Formats: sequence, structure tokens, C-alpha cells
Amino acid sequence: MALKATIYKATLNIADMDRHYYADHQLTIAQHPSENDERMMIRLLAYALNACEGLEFTKGLSKDDEPELWQKSLSGEIEQWIELGLPDESRLRKACNRARQVILYAYGARAVPIWLEKHKNKLSRFRNLTIIELPTESTEALAGLVERNMNYQITIQDGEVSFSNEGALVSITPTHLFP
Repeated sequence: MALKATIYKATLNIADMDRHYYADHQLTIAQHPSENDERMMIRLLAYALNACEGLEFTKGLSKDDEPELWQKSLSGEIEQWIELGLPDESRLRKACNRARQVILYAYGARAVPIWLEKHKNKLSRFRNLTIIELPTESTEALAGLVERNMNYQITIQDGEVSFSNEGALVSITPTHLFP
């Protein structure tokens, strides 16, 4: 029998001073059976960093031709394609050809610089690709905030992210690797 996704509810109170975006979002997140808590929380972080009208979670791990998050225009074009991890170069190439903007949130400590060195030459031709590294200590700390019903206050200022609930605060400083 196939394992089913675990459903989580999250309320994000976002104050993004860098983009002047202030909003509350009520989200339902399906955690794929093969997805760990860290990866699920990185999806929430990516949502918070890019929050806007129309941004939505996709089937992600369950579907090969969809990212983790995307924003589509009213006419169906993909405005923003958001990936996580260290995907194959061909996946990013397809994403860059399909979407106006592609953002990759890379994580995995020592594997990130090795992955980037391997793919940098091929990826350098894509002007619509941004690669951002998330520090391992911060993403692991985010995993410790998981609950079935979550309520987070997220403040983004000068490129730093404060991700907190009633009992804990995690500070994250994403690093732009590319371009």
C-alpha cells in the first residue's frame, strides 16, 4: 500500500521590508512521504521569500514537470518557477525555457559548491536564473519548528530572514551564488 502525504496547516505573517510586502497567508502543505521536515520547511521559507498574489505550491516531488512553487499569469504563462535542492542542469534548462524567472534555493552544505562548480558554465547562459544558497545550520533549525498546525512570524530585512513562532527564533541569511 502506498504511503500518503501528511497534511500540515501553516499561517505565515510576513513582513518583508526589502520588498515592502506585508501580508498573512493561510497555507495547507502536503508533505510527500519521501520528504523530510527540513525540505518541507525550506518550501515554506521559499514561499515567504517570494510571497505574492498567485504564488502556489505545486505537486512538486509527485510530478516531474512542475517546480516546488510557481506563480502563473492570468493567461497561464509561468512568471516564476522555484526549485529546491541541487537539481540536474537539464531540469533548470527546461525551467529557464518555460518561465520568465527561475529561482533555485540550494541547500546541502558541502555539496552546494561542488554542484555549482560542475554546472556553472552551462547555467551561465540563462539570464533568468538566480541561485541562492541556504545555510545548513539554519535549515536544520527550521526543521525543529515543525508542528501539525504552525503559526510563524517572518521578518525579512536587509537580506536576513527571521523565522519565529511562540517558542523559537531561527535567523537565516541566504547567500546569492548566481548570477
